[in-house]
Amino acid sequence: MGFFGRPLGALIFGHIGDKAGRKRALMASVMMMALPTMLIGLMPTYAQIGIAAPAILVALRLFQGLAVGGEFTTSIVLLVEGAQRTRRALVGSYAPFGAVGGMLLGSAVGAAITGFLSADALATWGWRMAFLFGLVIAAIVLYVRRRLPPDPTIVAIAEARHAPVVTAFKTQWRTILKIIGMMLALGIGFYMNFVYLSTWLVQYTGISRAEALALNCLGLALQLPLLPLAGAAADRIGAKAVLLVSAVGFALLSWPLYLVIIHGGALGIVFGQAVFALLQSGIGGAIPAFMVEALPKHVRCTSLSFGQNFAMAVFGGTVPMASVALIAATGYPLAPALYLAAAGAVSFLVVLITNALPEAA
Repeated sequence: MGFFGRPLGALIFGHIGDKAGRKRALMASVMMMALPTMLIGLMPTYAQIGIAAPAILVALRLFQGLAVGGEFTTSIVLLVEGAQRTRRALVGSYAPFGAVGGMLLGSAVGAAITGFLSADALATWGWRMAFLFGLVIAAIVLYVRRRLPPDPTIVAIAEARHAPVVTAFKTQWRTILKIIGMMLALGIGFYMNFVYLSTWLVQYTGISRAEALALNCLGLALQLPLLPLAGAAADRIGAKAVLLVSAVGFALLSWPLYLVIIHGGALGIVFGQAVFALLQSGIGGAIPAFMVEALPKHVRCTSLSFGQNFAMAVFGGTVPMASVALIAATGYPLAPALYLAAAGAVSFLVVLITNALPEAA
């Protein structure tokens, strides 16, 4: 349900970002994320209200998905537009840096709660603490965003005479399709190598789930220093060059790396995760500035948000199901690697035919 809500949220918050300003959209999205997160932590159980409990939970997850649909991509637009031209990729890379850092923080909170509480305490009230802790993060983010300077593009976007959603799909549908294609390697790569892989490792390499999750966190942590480095490299040699190298890396190396992971023991798993972290960071660090500069100001939030979230929802979020289906259909444990290689090839071709707009500013 969270993934289902993301493209719809992209249209809602994209409209706000393009019509009323990036800052206003980011203020609204953090409030929409904070409220359902708090309510999940406070909601009654199935034993107390019956079937209404899971129904409420599903609805709250939908609202969280709506918030995410405008949150990440609007922050990308705000960062890149507000940066110096020679530092756009570096500044834009801090959006995925923050996303990965947030995932690691969430994992740390979960590990701390499960480590310090008994199983009974965790099941009765302890799990709520993770959701209520989100309110602390939301308060900090809200404070920071209230102090942001005035939106630098507010005058330009105010000139848009038509609804941004209509204008975006009318004039930028080709670029939206390109964004979806560019995001395939990033979306499928992330959910395969840093979400589904922990389950795959337990099934096909024999390591414990705790070890698999620890290695997964290591792969995420490796991305933190690599993302800004990739952004800096994109500013120096061009975002397109960094994207092409990373996408072709996914196309050519995914299957060999999975061979190393499945046969190389712990060292092979660490090596494979490290290379995938490098490729993932190459795309993640360079693509924010590249996508922003491929779109005109007045429909940037709408076009970028919908394209990115559609790709993540339809192709990224379905990776575990698609991987299981591919293995079941072929009987080949490395079939997901071929799926990832195909995504890398598609992203390479799409990046190759995409260029920044001359008037991008």
